Amino acid sequence: MTSNATSAQMRAWLETEARRLGFLQVGVARAGFLEDEAHRLEHFLKQGYQGSMSYLERNIDKRLDPRLLVPGATTVICLLFNYYPQQQRLLLPKISKYAYGIDYHVVLKQKLKELWQGFTAAFGSFQGRVFTDSAPIMEKAWAQRSGLGWIGKNGNLINRKAGSFFFLSEIICDAPLEPDLPEQDHCGTCTRCLEACPTQAIVQPYVVDGSRCISHFTIELKEAIPPEWKDRMDGWAFGCDVCQDVCPWNRFSKPHSEPLFEPLEPILSWDAQAWEALNEDTFARWFGKSPLIRRGWQGVRNNMGFSGT
Repeated sequence: MTSNATSAQMRAWLETEARRLGFLQVGVARAGFLEDEAHRLEHFLKQGYQGSMSYLERNIDKRLDPRLLVPGATTVICLLFNYYPQQQRLLLPKISKYAYGIDYHVVLKQKLKELWQGFTAAFGSFQGRVFTDSAPIMEKAWAQRSGLGWIGKNGNLINRKAGSFFFLSEIICDAPLEPDLPEQDHCGTCTRCLEACPTQAIVQPYVVDGSRCISHFTIELKEAIPPEWKDRMDGWAFGCDVCQDVCPWNRFSKPHSEPLFEPLEPILSWDAQAWEALNEDTFARWFGKSPLIRRGWQGVRNNMGFSGT
């Protein structure tokens, strides 16, 4: 291929290579300012829904316009990567499915780099950067604009064919690709996620108070979980999947095929007693490349209700 390839040829290459690397689906949006999202973000921050996630208050301009992250960008390529596990943890304490294996930041960043390097080798020296939850980007908004799904009442991106157990990634670039049509909302009258949330963090359809979300308490919060919320954690020690588990669209979720996302042995086999006996060195050995390392040994112990060191 040469740099004068058509948009259709470049898109076909992207689809084929992305599938080879394990990505579930590719969508394309035209880069620009997210005007509608700007109003929603302003309301979200004014209400204090960001909780301790102060990073959401920074780089607002870049968050709303990816062209400030990649000057000259015209295109946002969005990708989905399935993480739904074949086997699931059935023991307490509970751990979110996304954290069963190796940290997705590491796994997906490498795949994205390979995809983009291959693309520029095939079609020319386009400018671009790859991202996966690693910069001030409104990932779900871009995924919806690129036709990969809609943002549901629980605040998650939902895909009609694959549910919502997937990671989002982006390539912001100047490749001249034709954009897809945005996906429409298909939540209908369903309110299962609102009714099931243990902390009522979904304060109204499509509005999530992140400051009272279990994932916020068990991952983002630097301090101990406040006493008034401890009894509402529903057994979760890292993350929370409740609003996804009850979503009817996740009946279409199928097990992933990525070896690096296979559950680490303790995830499926360790009961509360085994976790309580875990020392810091063993934690680092097992979970040094896992999302759990973000919370740290003592933080995970605190989430599980184990006192002392």
